[in-house]
Amino acid sequence: MKRPNKVELAPARRTAGIVALACSAFITGCATDGSMLGNGTSITASDKTRMTKSGFLSDYARLQATPWGEGIECWRAPNLAAKDYDKIMISRIVVSMTPPKDGEKEQTIDPSDLKTLTDYFHGSLDKALKPQIQVVNQAGPGVIVLRIALTHLVPTAVGDSVAGTLIPYAFIAEAGSGVASGRPAGSTPYLGETGMEMQFRDGATGAVLGECRDTEIGRKYAADSKAGAGGAAQTWAGGYLNSFQSWSYAKNAFDKWSLLVGQRIALLRAPQSITK
Repeated sequence: MKRPNKVELAPARRTAGIVALACSAFITGCATDGSMLGNGTSITASDKTRMTKSGFLSDYARLQATPWGEGIECWRAPNLAAKDYDKIMISRIVVSMTPPKDGEKEQTIDPSDLKTLTDYFHGSLDKALKPQIQVVNQAGPGVIVLRIALTHLVPTAVGDSVAGTLIPYAFIAEAGSGVASGRPAGSTPYLGETGMEMQFRDGATGAVLGECRDTEIGRKYAADSKAGAGGAAQTWAGGYLNSFQSWSYAKNAFDKWSLLVGQRIALLRAPQSITK
């Protein structure tokens, strides 16, 4: 039998049991087979106060919040003609960790965990982009080169999450956490954080076509109010499940960014291209 990867730290049986108990207590009709856990896109939320400035991008001052990116800050070259590009190359993802802010503990990450995470992100991008544009391995004319740096990685403190679940009435306190402390609704201080900076370059000239950055915070109890009752239950259960696994929120952030990049490229390359 294949042994679980270190990134998948929480025992599946214990986690499923906790989620099942939570679902029975707070969510009507929540399933425990994974069918009701949602796709993760609402399990993390952008936190503009924790955006990074690692030096990976060329100009941070021109980045602005986008109407499509759910908190992501971006800039796009005004003369960009996206239809001139029919291929994309995903460069090797690098890690450029920014120093911790005052009072924050410096994070140490196992190199094997980093490789697992960067491999996962690369695979998620590949999957999201292939239906929209040809993915290639070499730069050249007509190729967009996608460069990414992971700039902030904080694993979930699984022990704290378990302790919070076992304390009577802790659910009530945690469910209302986040907003009061300036964090996204439904997050707690021990949940994971993931920051990235992303750059798009012309594969022939190296000219910068666009840049983005974001930091996503895990949400344990938040629900997507726009998704209706069923979607809210999915988001809540998925967030709860991920709060017992060290790097699950990072993977959810990767999937969220990959989906948004794929959608954005498809829209920009459409015959009736958007302008914003």
